[in-house]
Amino acid sequence: MARGSARLAGVPRVPGSGVPGSRVGGRSAQGPRLGPEARVPAQAGSRLPGAHPRAPGAWLPSGARPRPASLAGVGVAGEGAESPGSCLVPEARPSPAVAPARVAESPDARRPLPAAWQHPFLNVFRHFRVDEWKRSAKQGDVAVVTDKTLKGAVYRIRGSVSAANYIQLPKSSTQSLGLTGRYLYVLFRPLPSKHFVIHLDVSSKDNQVIRVSFSNLFKEFKSTATWLQFPLVLEARTPQRDLVGLAPSGARWTCLQLDLQDVLLVYLNRCYGHLKSIRLCASLLVRNLYTSDLCFEPAISGAQWAKLPVTPMPREMAFPVPKGESWHDRYIHVRFPSESLKVPSKPIEKSCSPPEAVLLGPGPQPLPCLVASSKPVRFSVSPVVQTPSPTASGRAPLAPRPFPEVSLSQERSDASNADGPGFHSLEPWAQVEASDVHTAAAGTHVLTHESAEVPVARTGSCEGFLPDPVLRLKGVIGFGGHGTRQALWTPDGAAVVYPCHAVIVVLLVDTGEQRFFLGHTDKVSALALDGSSSLLASAQARAPSVMRLWDFQTGRCLCLFRSPMHVVCSLSFSDSGALLCGVGKDHHGRTMVVAWGTGQVGLGGEVVVLAKAHTDFDVQAFRVTFFDETRMASCGQGSVRLWRLRGGALRSCPVDLGEHHALQFTDLAFKQARDGCPEPSAAMLLVCSRSGHILEIDCQRMVVRHARRLLPTRTPGGPHPQKQTFSSGPGIAISSLSVSPAMCAVGSEDGFLRLWPLDFSSVLLEAEHEGPVSSVCVSPDGLRVLSATSSGHLGFLDTLSRVYHMLARSHTAPVLALAMEQRRGQLATVSQDRTVRIWDLATLQQLYDFTSSEEAPCAVTFHPTRPTFFCGFSSGAVRSFSLEAAEVLVEHTCHRGAVTSLTATPDGRLLFSSCSQGSLAQYSCADPQWHVLRVAADMVCPDAPASPSALAVSRDGRLLAFVGPSRCTVTVMGSASLDELLRVDIGTLDLASSRLDSAMAVCFGPAALGHLLVSTSSNRVVVLDAVSGRIIRELPGVHPEPCPSLTLSEDARFLLIAAGRTIKVWDYATQASPGPQVYIGHSEPVQAVAFSPDQQQVLSAGDAVFLWDVLAATESDQSFPGAPPACKTGLGAGPLEDAASRASELPRQQVPKPSQASPPRLGVCARPPEGGDGARDTRNSGAPRTTYLASCKAFTPARVSCSPHSAKGTCLPPASGGWLRLKAVVGYSGNGRANMVWRPDTGFFAYTCGRLVVVEDLHSGAQQHWSGHSAEISTLALSHSAQVLASASGRSSTTAHCQIRVWDVSGGLCQHLIFPHSTTVLALAFSPDDRLLVTLGDHDGRTLALWGTATYDLVSSTRLPEPVHGVAFNPWDAGELTCVGQGTVTFWLLQLRGADISLQVRREPVPEAVGAGELTSLCYGAPPLLYCGTSSGQVCVWDTRAGRCFLSWEADDGGIGLLLFSGSRLVSGSSTGRLCLWAVGAVSELRCKGSGARSSSVFMEHELVLDGAVVSASFDDSVDMGVVGTTAGTLWFVSWAEGTSTRLISGHRSKVNEVVFSPGESHCATCSEDGSVRVWALASMELVIQFQVLNQSCLCLAWSPPCCGRPEQQRLAAGYGDGSLRIFSISRTAMELKMHPHPVALTSVAFSTDGQTVLSGDKDGLVAVSHPRTGTTFRVLSDHQGAPISTICVTCKECEDLGVEGTDLWLAASGDQRVSVWASDWLRNRCELVDWLSFPMPATTETQGHLPPSLAAFCPWDGALLMYVGPGVYKEVIIYNLCQKQSAC
Repeated sequence: MARGSARLAGVPRVPGSGVPGSRVGGRSAQGPRLGPEARVPAQAGSRLPGAHPRAPGAWLPSGARPRPASLAGVGVAGEGAESPGSCLVPEARPSPAVAPARVAESPDARRPLPAAWQHPFLNVFRHFRVDEWKRSAKQGDVAVVTDKTLKGAVYRIRGSVSAANYIQLPKSSTQSLGLTGRYLYVLFRPLPSKHFVIHLDVSSKDNQVIRVSFSNLFKEFKSTATWLQFPLVLEARTPQRDLVGLAPSGARWTCLQLDLQDVLLVYLNRCYGHLKSIRLCASLLVRNLYTSDLCFEPAISGAQWAKLPVTPMPREMAFPVPKGESWHDRYIHVRFPSESLKVPSKPIEKSCSPPEAVLLGPGPQPLPCLVASSKPVRFSVSPVVQTPSPTASGRAPLAPRPFPEVSLSQERSDASNADGPGFHSLEPWAQVEASDVHTAAAGTHVLTHESAEVPVARTGSCEGFLPDPVLRLKGVIGFGGHGTRQALWTPDGAAVVYPCHAVIVVLLVDTGEQRFFLGHTDKVSALALDGSSSLLASAQARAPSVMRLWDFQTGRCLCLFRSPMHVVCSLSFSDSGALLCGVGKDHHGRTMVVAWGTGQVGLGGEVVVLAKAHTDFDVQAFRVTFFDETRMASCGQGSVRLWRLRGGALRSCPVDLGEHHALQFTDLAFKQARDGCPEPSAAMLLVCSRSGHILEIDCQRMVVRHARRLLPTRTPGGPHPQKQTFSSGPGIAISSLSVSPAMCAVGSEDGFLRLWPLDFSSVLLEAEHEGPVSSVCVSPDGLRVLSATSSGHLGFLDTLSRVYHMLARSHTAPVLALAMEQRRGQLATVSQDRTVRIWDLATLQQLYDFTSSEEAPCAVTFHPTRPTFFCGFSSGAVRSFSLEAAEVLVEHTCHRGAVTSLTATPDGRLLFSSCSQGSLAQYSCADPQWHVLRVAADMVCPDAPASPSALAVSRDGRLLAFVGPSRCTVTVMGSASLDELLRVDIGTLDLASSRLDSAMAVCFGPAALGHLLVSTSSNRVVVLDAVSGRIIRELPGVHPEPCPSLTLSEDARFLLIAAGRTIKVWDYATQASPGPQVYIGHSEPVQAVAFSPDQQQVLSAGDAVFLWDVLAATESDQSFPGAPPACKTGLGAGPLEDAASRASELPRQQVPKPSQASPPRLGVCARPPEGGDGARDTRNSGAPRTTYLASCKAFTPARVSCSPHSAKGTCLPPASGGWLRLKAVVGYSGNGRANMVWRPDTGFFAYTCGRLVVVEDLHSGAQQHWSGHSAEISTLALSHSAQVLASASGRSSTTAHCQIRVWDVSGGLCQHLIFPHSTTVLALAFSPDDRLLVTLGDHDGRTLALWGTATYDLVSSTRLPEPVHGVAFNPWDAGELTCVGQGTVTFWLLQLRGADISLQVRREPVPEAVGAGELTSLCYGAPPLLYCGTSSGQVCVWDTRAGRCFLSWEADDGGIGLLLFSGSRLVSGSSTGRLCLWAVGAVSELRCKGSGARSSSVFMEHELVLDGAVVSASFDDSVDMGVVGTTAGTLWFVSWAEGTSTRLISGHRSKVNEVVFSPGESHCATCSEDGSVRVWALASMELVIQFQVLNQSCLCLAWSPPCCGRPEQQRLAAGYGDGSLRIFSISRTAMELKMHPHPVALTSVAFSTDGQTVLSGDKDGLVAVSHPRTGTTFRVLSDHQGAPISTICVTCKECEDLGVEGTDLWLAASGDQRVSVWASDWLRNRCELVDWLSFPMPATTETQGHLPPSLAAFCPWDGALLMYVGPGVYKEVIIYNLCQKQSAC
C-alpha cells in the first residue's frame, strides 16, 4: 500500500467558474470534478433548462396496426415465494459459510417419492406391506388382534417400556418413506391406564430432519430446533393439573389428524418437505396410517357432505358407525393444529408470534396441548395459554394468576387489531406492520423454539427495563447493494430516494436528514415512485422476489405480496400511481413483464395482476409513458419495443432499428418533439447504448429519426483535438440518460456526467466522477441532476451554481470492522474492497480514505488520546496513520499471517494485535514512534475466524482476553506483563451438531463487575468471572448462528450482539432476562457492533454502517436486576405502608409477623444507679454481638423529667442481661449447601442466615433465632422424626475446629456441641432410624465421621483418599451409606460388633459413558437405585446391589448440585439455576437391561429457572410443592402443579453498609455493596421500594427530616463509591437528582434539620455542603483531610449558649479519632467551628489495619451532649458536654 495515499474532502472545481479544485495526497474525497475539457459555451447559461409544462403525447395513431409482436405468451407465477420481510424481528438466514446442522440421510431421504400416485390418499400399512415386516420393523410385544369395535384386525403394541415396544416404518433409519401428503391420519386407540408415544421424523425442504412427538407422558410442550414434543390429552378435564396422565379406562378409537405443513411453519418456521419415518410406541392399538393432501371430515357421511363444503372420510379410512348412533359418541377426532389457525403457505422471515398466541401479562408462556374431545364440534384442539404466577425465570406480576384458557376467536381478533387499519395484502398471512417500528422485544418465546425472536406487546401499568424499542435507526452510511442504478428524485425535488442494501433511504438534500423504509430482508433490487409522492414500490433481490407498496408520506407498508417473477430487475409507475409495471426473470431465466393495478391499495384494496407476458428479447430498461398509462417502452440487447396494455393482455411491437439493430441498449427516456404540442403523437423516445449511440425514435411511426454517437474529444496522449465522425472511432459507453423539457443528462462509463441541449448541438456542462456513472436523473424542476456511480457514490450537480454536492459514499464490499474516536467524533471502517475510510459521525460524510491494491486491511482501532489510528493488513503488517498529516507514521511486520484483531488499552499506552498464524504482539504506544515490546507465538487460536472481538482489553486496561490457544479455550493475561492469569475451557459438547463448543468472540464488562463475556459456536453467551473463571450466568440460544461481535454498555445495562443479519439487544442487568429486542435492516451478516464513546448511540457494520440512537438513559438509577421497576404512581400523603404493593420485588403471600413484645429503649439517667459505676460496668461487661447500625438516629431514647445537664453516665442493662433483642432477620445465606429444611407435615421451616439458624412459621411469620455458632453456618440436617436439628459451621478465627450444634426442635435449645472436623463441614445426614449422624469434611479435611445420637460420641472416623462432594444414608437400609466424589462411588456397609461399628468399603469407578466430570450430588431412589449428579450436567443411575451404573442422561448444561427423589419423581437442581422435575417411574424396569438401558423413558415434567445456582431444597412426599434456596440468597416456594415459583426470602446480595430509619420509625432504609437502596416496612419487614444503581456500591445513606409535616416530601440521600450523591423521592419512587460533589467514594451523608441542605463526607476527609434541589455544592471543608469521614450527625439547636450563631449544630468524625463540631445557618451561608475533639489512639492493638470506625452522635433531646465511641485503650463510650467543654462521665 502506498503510504500517504489519503483522499481529503475538498471543493470541486468548475472550469471558468473560479472555484478551485483540491487534490491532497492522491485522490481527494470530493465530488466529481467538472472536467477541464468541458468547454462551457458562453451561451450555456441561456441553455440551462427552465421549468416547462409537460405536454401529453400519443404513441400509436388510432387504427394503426403495429408489427406482430414475438411474444412468448403469458407466463405463470414462478414457483415458491420469498418470505415477506418485516420491520419486526426477522429470522436471519444462515450465511453460506455456516450451514444449518443436518441429520445424515441417504440419497433416498433427500429425494422424496413422486407425489402423483399418493393422491387422493395413501394407505401406508398396505403400501409398505407391514404384515410382511420386510420394509418395516417391529420390536417387543407387537401382535395382530381382532378389535370388537372396528370388527377387524388391528395391531396391538404393548409393554412397560415404550422405547422397547414399537412398530417402525421404514425398517432402517437410513431409508425414507418419502410421503409428501400434507395430512397424516393415525387411527389408534390407547390401552387403558397406559402411556403411549408417537414419533414422526419430518424432513423440511432444506433437508433438516425434525422429530415431532405426541404422547400422554409429556406434561408440557417443549421444543428445540430439531424436536417438538406435544402432550396428547385423551379427555379434556377441568383442572389444569389433570391435562396429562394415563389413558382412561374407557379410551376410545381416535382419529389423529396432523397437519404437518402447519406444524413446521407455526413452531419452527420451516417448509414441510416430506414424511421420513414413523415410530408407534407402546401402549396402543393401531388400525392404520394414511397420508393425503385433502382435509377429510371423519364424521360426515356421503349423503351429508353433498350439502356441506367439506370432504368426507373415504370408506376405507372411516370408522364403522351403527345406525342410529352418533360418530362422536363412539370415537374421538383430534385435529392439530386447529383448522381455525391461519398460517402462511411459506415460512415468514419476520419471526412474529403465531396467530393463536395471545400475550397476557408481563410474562406469558402459551402451552400448546392436544386435547381430545368427544363433543360433535369441528375443532377439537385448542391451545392453552398460561399466564404464570411470579417465576424466577421471568418478571413477576404483582399477584399470582390462574391459568385461563383462551379461545382462538379471541386470539385472532387481538392479533388482527394489532396491525391497525390500512394493512392489506394479497394473502391472509401478509400482514405488515408500520415501517417506523423496526424492533421487537422477545420477551416470550411463543409457540416456537427458543432461538426464535417474537414480538411482544407489553401490558400493565409498570414499565419494563428496556424501552420498546430501545434503539432507533438514525443514519445509514452506504448506497446501493444489489446495484447502483436505483436512485430517483421525489416529485417536489426536495429529497432523493435510494436503496442501501435492504433499507430504503429518503435523503433531504438541503438538510441531510434521513428517513427510512424498513422491512425488506434482502437487498432491494428495484424502486419506483408515482408522480404524486403517494406510493413507493420496492422489490427485493433474492428469488422468489417479495414486493412492497409503501405510503410514501407516512412510511407505512400498505401491501406486501409475492411477484410472479422469480427476480425483479426494474419497476415503473404510471404518473397517477394506478399502474405498476415490472420486468424480471422467471424461474427458468426467461424475461417476464408484469403489470399490476395499484389504484385501490391506498383505499384499502389489494394489488391486482392485470397482465403478464414472457418475451425472448432482452429488457434492460422499461418505462410507463407519462401521457398514456396503457403504453410503455423497453430496450435491451438489439431491441427497442413499444408495449400496450389492452384487454387484460400485454402486447409489444418492435421498432425498426435498421443498421442499429445489433446495439446493446442500456436506458431510455421520453421527450416532447415540439414545445407546447398537446398531442400525444408528439412524444419522442430517446434510447442510449454501450457503443455511445443515442437514438431518437418516433413513437408514432416506430422508426429512428436521429442517431447520434458520443465520442471522445481528443485522442489519449494527443496534443490537439481530433475531429471524429459518428461512424468512426471508439464510442463512450452510455449507461443512463434522463430528459427534462430543456436538456438531456447522459451518464457514461468514462466517469462523466454530461448535460446536452435536446438537439445535442454541444455540451452544456459536464462533471467528472471517480468511477463509471451508472445512473442519472434530472429533478422535476430541471435544475439539479442526480448521478450515481458504480463505486458507490451518490450526488447531484446544481446546474445554476455549477457545484457538485456529494450526498452519500459507500464501501463496495462488506465492512469487516469499525472503530470510533471520541474527541473528534470520527469513525473508521475497513472493508473487503481494500479501503480504510474515516467518517464524520455527526454528518455521516467521508473525510479520508486509504486504498491498497496489494493487501487488504483487516482490523482497525483508534489511539485513545492522539489523532492516530492503527490498521492491520492481510500481509501481517500493522501500520499507524496520522489523521492530521494523512500519512503512514510507523509500520511493523512482526506477524506472518493476516492480522485478525487490534485493540488498545484505554490509556493508550499499549496496543495488541493477533494474526491468523496464532501469534500475539504487544506494542508500546507511549510515544508516536511506537515499537514492539513482545511477540508470542501460538497464543491465539490460529483457525479462529477473523473477528473484531477476537481480542479484548478490560475497561481498566489491566487484563487482556482472547480465544486461544485452541478454539475451545479463552485465556486471560495481564496486559502489561502478558502473564497468563486464567485459562477457561468452554469445550462442552454441542448436542445439536455433535461437535465441541468453541469460543467465537470475547468482551469485557465494566471493571466494577469483573465480567468476561464469551460468545460460542453453540449459540450461547457465557458470562465468566474474569478473575476466577467461574460461570456467572449464561444466555442460551442467542442466535442460530455464532455471533462474531458483542459488546456491553458502560453501565452494564445493555448487551449488544451481532446475530446474523440482525442486531440483538439484551437487558443484561436482568438476571432472568426474558429475551432480546431484535433489529433488522442489514441484508448480510453483521460483522461488528459497538457503542459510541458517549454510550448514546450504537453502530453496526456489515453490508453498510448503521447508526442507531439509544432511546434510554445508559444508567439505571431506579431499576434493579431481577424484577420490574416500581410503578410511577406516588405514595400520596398516607403512610408508607400503602406502598408495600409497589415494591420492586414480589412479596410472599404470607409474610413473617413480629412478636408482640417491643424491644427495650435506651434511656439516659440523671445519675448512675445506687451501687454501680455505669462507665466502669460498661467497659467490663461482655461485648454484645456486633450490630452494624452506622447511624445513631436509629435509637430514640425515652425522655426523662430531669435536667439533661446533670447526666453523668448511662443506665445498666435490664435484668435479662441484654441490651438488644433480635426481632426479625431478612436474608438467607446462599453460599451454604443444604442449609434449609422444611417439613410440610409438621410445618417446621428453618434456614440459615450468617451465624444464625432462623426458624420461621410460614403461616404467622413469627421467627425464632437460634444463635451460638462462631462462624457462618454451612449446612443443616433434620432428623427423620423432626425432633432434632443439626447445624454445622466453619472454623472461625478464634476456634481451631468447626462446630456442630444439635438443637431440640420443640424447645429451640442447643443440647449438644461437638467439634468433629478441623475444616468446614460439607454435609450432614441422619440415618433412617435416627441412631447415627454422619458428617463429611470439605475437600481439605476429607474426613467421614459417624456419631451416635444417644450421646453424640464419635463412633467411627476415616480419612477419605479423594475429595467427596456428598454423602447419604440408604433410606431402606440403615446399615448402608454412600459417598460420591472424583470419578468414584463409594458404598459403605456398617457392621455392628457389640458397641463398636466397623465400616466395610466398596469403591466403584464411574463408567466412561457418564463422562469425565466429578459426581457432585446423590440421592436414593426406589430400591435398589441410586441417582448421582455430575459436574457436567449428567444424571446417572446405579444399581446398588450390583454396584454398576446402567443408565445416564443429560439433565443440564451445568453441574448438578442437588437431587431429591420421592415416589416416581426426581428433582434436580444445577449451577445454572435450572430446577427440573423428572418422571423416573420406568427406570426400575430398565435395571435388568444393564448398560443397554436407554434414557428415552425418562421425561422432564417441569422446569423452572431461578436466580442462581440451586443449593438447597425440600419437597413434600408427592413432590408437588417445596422450598428451594439459591446462591443469590433467595428462598423460593415452588409449586409444580401451578408451574410457579414465589419469592419467600430475599435480602441484599452483598454486605449492608448502613441502616437509617424514617422520622416516624415506621420504615427503615438500607444500602449495600450491591448498589441497591431498599426501603422496608418495619411492621412486616417486607420490601416496599428499591432503587438500584448498577456497577456502584452504595456506602452511606440518610433519611430526610420531616418537612412541615408533609410525608410526601420524604427523601433519601445515598452516597456511592464513585463520589456521586443521589437524592431519591420516597413518595414518587424516583430519583430526583444526581450530583458529583466528591472525586472519591462517599463515606457519610446527612441532611440539615430543615432538609434543604445535604452534608457529605468522603474517604479523603473532605466534607461537602450541597443543595439537594439544584445539585450545587457551595462549600467544601477540608479540616479532616487525610482521614476518611466516618460519620456526620446533625441536630437542631440554637447555638447562642455555645457562643456562636446558628440554627443547626453538626459534627463530623474521622478515622484519625478526631471530631469537629460546627454551628451553621445555611440560609445565610454561615458555618463556624464550635469545638475540636481529639481522642488518643492505642499504642498497640491486635486489630491494627482493621480498626473499628470512630462514631459520634448528639443526644436527641440535648444537643449539647455528644457521645463518642472508637478504638481506644478501653472499651468505653465517652459523653462530652459542649457547654462545659469536658467529659460528662
